[in-house]
Amino acid sequence: MLTMRSRLQTISMVPIPSLCPRNRWQRWHIAAALFLLAGSVAAAVAQPTLANPTPPETQRYKVPYRLTDSQHVLVRVKLNGKGPFHFILDTGAPAVFLTKSVAKKVGVTADRQGWAVFDSFEIEGGVRLGKVKGRIEDLVQLDGMNTLGLAGVELHGVIGYNVLARFRIEYDFTADKLGFEYLPNFEPPDPERLRAEGPDDIQMMGPFIKMIAALTGIKANFAVAPRGFLGIEVAQRDGKVVIQRVYPGTAAAQAGLQAGDIIVAIRNQSIDVPADLHRALRRAGVGSPQVLTIERQGKTREIRLELGRGL
Repeated sequence: MLTMRSRLQTISMVPIPSLCPRNRWQRWHIAAALFLLAGSVAAAVAQPTLANPTPPETQRYKVPYRLTDSQHVLVRVKLNGKGPFHFILDTGAPAVFLTKSVAKKVGVTADRQGWAVFDSFEIEGGVRLGKVKGRIEDLVQLDGMNTLGLAGVELHGVIGYNVLARFRIEYDFTADKLGFEYLPNFEPPDPERLRAEGPDDIQMMGPFIKMIAALTGIKANFAVAPRGFLGIEVAQRDGKVVIQRVYPGTAAAQAGLQAGDIIVAIRNQSIDVPADLHRALRRAGVGSPQVLTIERQGKTREIRLELGRGL
């Protein structure tokens, strides 16, 4: 485990497993390049003097998170009671950033310098802050990632230093929640003064990325489709994947699968371990047709079915 310490916060990390399919590496590199621009854009914005955020009610929280397709840490946030919206945790950003379209939905109006104050800022998991300052701006990085669909989900903003520095945060990518501990005796200074807009060459990146996406035919797809449900439990036995249990009323039960059946293949993909079964079905939606090759009492047969909804 790698631990990074500063006087502001402690961040504990374990290595991120390389789980992305090979064909996503090119998009991951584009995403990384976009976020490397954050310093040049965010380091240049001007912040007014405003009241400090209201502290949360308690000090320790477990915040649910997910890794995006581009391997960024994403959490869900409600602003002034509306949402949830998708935010990336970015320790390199000086403040909270929110896209203009979401600011309009929330009913927040920026001042002449582009700053606004959120009466309530709630991170899923119980973290509630009041009077949080944020920058209303369409960041080039988010604009580019949303145009290309790099994250696999639409991104609405970034949580930066002025919120993150108030907590000791533990990242453990073997768990499904982040540890947040409020630091009551630490008051982070306001972000350094930044220009209202980044350099012209950076600002041109947004339209340029949209043009590249149009030329290459890349379209973002944020549609959410429920994963199909087969309805079985399996186990590894003597080098084979054996059905342990069939849930009543599921696609597996209706197709006649039985406990003790050996799954040999799905759509001609060999199934040697339970992980092969999960990989074969992980992108299969509700109603998708499947052909399973099974072995029962020494005889091989094909079972055809359509995946159902979860119980």
